[in-house]
Amino acid sequence: MMSEGPLRSLEKNCGHKDPCGGHTVVVYQLPKLIARVRFPSPACILLGLTERSDVSLSKIHAHFSQNYDKHGDFLKKAILVLLVFCGGCATEYKALPDISTTTTITTPSKQGVYHKVSKGETLWRIAKFYSVPVDDIIQSNHIPNIAAIEVNQLIFIPGATEAQEIPAARTADEKSNEFAWPVKGRLISFYNDRKGEALNRGIDIEAAEGDMVKASREGTVVMARYMAGYGHTIMVNHGDGFISVYAQNRRLLSKIGDQVYKGDPIAEVGRLGKRNYMHFELRRGNQAVNPLHYLPS
Repeated sequence: MMSEGPLRSLEKNCGHKDPCGGHTVVVYQLPKLIARVRFPSPACILLGLTERSDVSLSKIHAHFSQNYDKHGDFLKKAILVLLVFCGGCATEYKALPDISTTTTITTPSKQGVYHKVSKGETLWRIAKFYSVPVDDIIQSNHIPNIAAIEVNQLIFIPGATEAQEIPAARTADEKSNEFAWPVKGRLISFYNDRKGEALNRGIDIEAAEGDMVKASREGTVVMARYMAGYGHTIMVNHGDGFISVYAQNRRLLSKIGDQVYKGDPIAEVGRLGKRNYMHFELRRGNQAVNPLHYLPS
């Protein structure tokens, strides 16, 4: 938008008020943009000059004629430009129509229902209840890697025909089949975060050095040793295609072959560099999955 400085300068130099009634601008609609550019109108400046007592159209014409040979083609182009903008004071181009109000974008409808998340539910539990692959739910809801579902959140279940309330786990066996957080702490790195040239295949949980790392779920210890890049690591096979990994520990409390139960201490949080944390992964078969989709909110 034009500042007051150029307007005042125009009035001072021309010795008159704004010849276009205060609208000394041309409003031009940029192609494909809902925006306007405002700039001085050459027509207004020309009209302002003609109102001065010492300037007239005849004098301007005489000046152009005397210098025609000198300026040549430049004058022709200048006159064409003035003619194009001659109506600048009264010209205002309307904005392009807003596509959001004039165009309806449709996508193929999917059969499914919305499930309202209750306390303690996980994507994995919801997927098992509706017999829908957890990956289908993640993709249908565009759930990012850093997000965990929240209580009262509506989750679209593709392919389902009726929304149902998932009963809470009541027996010890039912509860033992759910994953639990291996340690209480703050998340400092998420699944698929880039760590140097590699991607984080799990989550990093900051906790006090020496805090107990607990088994996320019942299973059998299939590895307990130091691994390059992982530090002191324990792997627990849960017998249904899932393996949990607990790494960057200070000390291991379980050994290969041990049967561990959900909540059993299996290691101690270690320290790497300036941070105390443990690294937790979940693997389904040979593929790493996002632990946040399996841990309770």
